[in-house]
Amino acid sequence: MTVSAPTHDPDGRLLRIQEVAADVGLTPRSIRYYEELGLLKPGRSEGSYRLYDADDVERLRFIKGLRDDAGFSLAEINQLLEDEVARSRNRERLKTTDDPLEREALFADAIARVDRQIATLRDKANRLEAMIEEAQGRRAHIESHIGELKAGKRGGRS
Repeated sequence: MTVSAPTHDPDGRLLRIQEVAADVGLTPRSIRYYEELGLLKPGRSEGSYRLYDADDVERLRFIKGLRDDAGFSLAEINQLLEDEVARSRNRERLKTTDDPLEREALFADAIARVDRQIATLRDKANRLEAMIEEAQGRRAHIESHIGELKAGKRGGRS
């Protein structure tokens, strides 16, 4: 799972919360809430204004997509993002160590994190499948009423 949205400002300009909110389609309040939850850590100006770089904008797009498109809770999103950050740190550490025990530990941690992501995604898929089955049951129930109405009309004409 990677953040793959395009960057907002190729010039590297830092953006204020109102600009980011308009660009990403979130409210400034939502963005501040995500920061409170630790999903985002923007920089600050000398006047203590929140400043967002292209990576922050990508992260917000990713969060919004997981929340809106995939229906993940903010807790699930937080865990997925934490795992990705840790996996990235592990990759960097793997580049700098030749110690076989440390490398093995880093790989074991990476597997545990990927397994947790898989479990989260499977749980989401199972919940969606259950919702689909419930909706199909409701549809079948409605169709049975339609069948009863049609049978009643035919029975009444005989």
